[in-house]
Amino acid sequence: MNSHLTKRFVAEFTGTAMLLAAIVGSGIMAERLSGGNSAVALLANTIAIAAALAALIFTFGPVSGAHFNPAVTIADAIQNGVSAWTSAVYIAAQVFGAVVGVGLADLMFDLPIYFASTKVRTGIGQWIGEFVATFGLLGVIWSCSRLQKAVVPFVVASYIGGAIWFTSSTSFANPAVTIARSMSDTFTGIRPIDTFPFIAAQLAGALAATILFKWLMPIDPERVVVPHEDK
Repeated sequence: MNSHLTKRFVAEFTGTAMLLAAIVGSGIMAERLSGGNSAVALLANTIAIAAALAALIFTFGPVSGAHFNPAVTIADAIQNGVSAWTSAVYIAAQVFGAVVGVGLADLMFDLPIYFASTKVRTGIGQWIGEFVATFGLLGVIWSCSRLQKAVVPFVVASYIGGAIWFTSSTSFANPAVTIARSMSDTFTGIRPIDTFPFIAAQLAGALAATILFKWLMPIDPERVVVPHEDK
């Protein structure tokens, strides 16, 4: 890898690790402090995730575009925003970073670094929820990154915060996040066996949004969240 791609790898790794630390860590804290009230725990978890996501996009966006999500990277590759090699580097960084972030969250709260989740998340309703969550996320990204670049961090964070509540699956919307959350048997966990249909639904949602917005907005100005290839 050249030095610039190395920096982008590190940005995607670090950003995704911090995102997962925020997702899982805030879930653990929320569950411990909510006194068994799941709605309060989910609300606290949502606020922390949305706030951290916006901050991380601002922080790492100028370096890598702040994908933090293989579905975003694959969708960008489909539109020739990144090459196959760059997308592979990004996805490796995202998955590795997500796994590291979950381990850090568990260690911060004196839990085993990795222990498989037993939380059941399955069924057609939840799979549809993941399709909807990821479709909306990619729609927000494609629209705002083309037309209103400055608002992307706020809009993405706002959408994810809302989708946690309006989707049946609580909006994972990210294959790397899904894989990593199966490694922590805590508030935000998912059984390993349930990850595969979630990821399939996420990729389908990302593809559907990419096709739709390519037709709705067939323009290709310089983007913020989705970076162009190195020359």
